[in-house]
Amino acid sequence: MALRFRKSFKLAPGIRMNLSGSGLSYSIGGRGASVTVGKRGAYLNAGIPGTGLYTRQKISGSSSQSSRSSGRVTTSVSITVGIKDDGTIFFNDEYGNPLSEKVVVAAKRQQGDVIKNLIQQKCDEINVQIEALAEIHHYTPAPHEKPVFVPEEFAELQPRKRPPIKLGFFASLFKSKRERNEQENFKRQQEDNELLKQWQEQKSAFEQEQQKRRQFIEKDIYTSVTAKEAFLEESLQEIVWPKETLLSTEMLDNGKRIFIDVDLPEIEDMPNKTASAPQRGYKLSVKDMSPVQVQRLYMSHVHGIGFRIIGETFSAIQEANEVVLSAYSQRTNTSTGKITDEYLYSVSVSRDKWSNINFCNLVNLDVVEALTQFELRRDMTKTGVFRSIQPFEVNS
Repeated sequence: MALRFRKSFKLAPGIRMNLSGSGLSYSIGGRGASVTVGKRGAYLNAGIPGTGLYTRQKISGSSSQSSRSSGRVTTSVSITVGIKDDGTIFFNDEYGNPLSEKVVVAAKRQQGDVIKNLIQQKCDEINVQIEALAEIHHYTPAPHEKPVFVPEEFAELQPRKRPPIKLGFFASLFKSKRERNEQENFKRQQEDNELLKQWQEQKSAFEQEQQKRRQFIEKDIYTSVTAKEAFLEESLQEIVWPKETLLSTEMLDNGKRIFIDVDLPEIEDMPNKTASAPQRGYKLSVKDMSPVQVQRLYMSHVHGIGFRIIGETFSAIQEANEVVLSAYSQRTNTSTGKITDEYLYSVSVSRDKWSNINFCNLVNLDVVEALTQFELRRDMTKTGVFRSIQPFEVNS
């Protein structure tokens, strides 16, 4: 009788793209980053979304200092620089009102490099989304790469005992002071001993966890189905997934056969804009991708997801001889109007055939074509339009 173990889990995204109702929007003032130029100099303000954390860093000196040295009187204003959906830059005062052209010219002249750096940063933010989606399979491990236990060092330093307090010559002549000194030294000694004891207990607990981890990596994942499933989940969770991805796995024959269902991101979740930052001027050029470009990006991404998961599975579970991966998406049924799960592709891969792939040259691998060398069920046009298929069934 085949041994089964089934588990579902979520692969959370590590890279996010912010979209507004009207399209791509990034304000260099507000929630993201901003440049504030005032009488005390220029400051870079940055917030980490979702954490409530906010930092403020000075990036240039005060212009008032130089004006005082030259004897001139200047007027300082605070400005916020932002970028609209079309990539044009705007300058507002502290109340959100547009600044005059004269002030804008002065801001560009005084803080041009800072403003251009922020524009380039946002440009890179937009484009890295597309790169991450299309290149997720580049980091797939080879099937012969076995899990290795990497020991960690205990980070806490051993507490040092404080030296006893010594009395001066005249203070030592008084019995009351000598007694207080002895009591204080005894108290310090007790406190130091307690701190050392706590440190030793923490270090001992850490070393025990390290021993458990070593046994888990070097033994348990080869003998326990539960450990294999836990380690596979851990391996997949460590990947920085561009979009949230849901998995359901089932192990048969003590992990020799593994069936995986993948709930793919939707094509509506794909980024649909690219950006470039011209060397001259203050503008972020944002362009819409064509529907065919978005479709091709989606095609590459969903195949890259499957490829990466298959590779991580063969590497994490060294006894796995076969991985069957079926990928589905939520789509509207045109006959009923209901949203249902539709499988886009299903592939059965043996370890022997998987080992024929050159994992040292994945950059030049066509991940869409790569799966055709295995048993593949897929009904897809050249531009990446999928029609639903019947996946491979889990069999005992």
